[in-house]
This record gives sequence, C-alpha cells and structure tokens, in this order.
Amino acid sequence: MKKSLEVKDIVAVGIGTAVFVILFKFIAIPTGIPNTEIQVAYGFLALMSVLYGPVAGFLIGFIGHTIKDFTTYGSAWWSWIICSGILGYALGIIGRKINLEEGELSKKQMIHFNIWQVVANAIIWIGIAPVLDILIYAEPANKVFTQGVLSFFVNTIAVGVVGTLLMKAYAASRTKKGSLSKD
Repeated sequence: MKKSLEVKDIVAVGIGTAVFVILFKFIAIPTGIPNTEIQVAYGFLALMSVLYGPVAGFLIGFIGHTIKDFTTYGSAWWSWIICSGILGYALGIIGRKINLEEGELSKKQMIHFNIWQVVANAIIWIGIAPVLDILIYAEPANKVFTQGVLSFFVNTIAVGVVGTLLMKAYAASRTKKGSLSKD
C-alpha cells in the first residue's frame, strides 16, 4: 500500500472532491426521513477510492461532505462528515486488489467488493454515525439509529449499483493488459 500521496493523487482528490460535491449537492433523492437522502455521490466515491486508494478516498469523502454541508446549511454536521471520510477509506482498502487500469473487473472482484462494502456501510452508518450523533450533538437515539439504518440501505445500494457500474465502465475504457500484440 502507498505510504504517501503522489501528485496525481492530489489532483485526483481535488477533482474528485469537486465532482463529489456536485453529485452530493445536486443529485440527491429524498427518502422521506429528514436529512437522509439517496446519494449517488457514494458510488462515485467508490470509483475514486478504488482508483486512488484509501487516503484519497478518505479525503474526497471528508472534504467533499464538508464543503457540501457548509454551502448547503452554513455549518457542518461532523459526525456524518467523518463517516463519509471513513467510507472512502474503507472502499479504498476493500478495492486494493482491484486494478481497473488493467482493463478488467471480474465477476469475482465485483462480488468480493460488494460483500465488503455492505459490511463497511453497516458498520459506518448503523454503528459509527449514530453513536457520533449522540456523543457530539446529544441527538435522540431512536432518530439517529433510524437515519443510520436508512442510510446504510441507500448508501449500500448507491455504492453497489452506481459504484459497480462506474468501475465496470472505467475498466472497459482501459486497454486490457496483454491485449496488444506486435505484428
């Protein structure tokens, strides 16, 4: 695993954060539960985390969610911002054996990635986010655990569907390793 960010990673964090903010802010589907939406941005976060690793994934999720909160609400909801960063980090770790640059994303890799992203989303949104809401903001447990369970489901779907489709499309756009031959 890489120990530091390279220039391309820093550029990816900047561009990834900008796209994440736009998706997070403007392509959100309301669920009917306050402050809980289906966010396709998490599917994009999956792609960026797999391509650039856990540190870049953390930074894109953390910075992107922070900017979205400040530009939308005028303040930040730190518990969920932290969780967006943790999700980016987790997706980067889960995807570390996937090399989309080689032009392949096998069915086995997709299944492995999606099993573990479900586990990560469960831990983050059903466990960490509600506990942080209670500790930081003294929110009522029934409210934040309801939001957490719903967020787990919608974020799992966003990563599983949008993230997998984006990774598959990206891999298909790359030249497969060994596919070129010398005449």
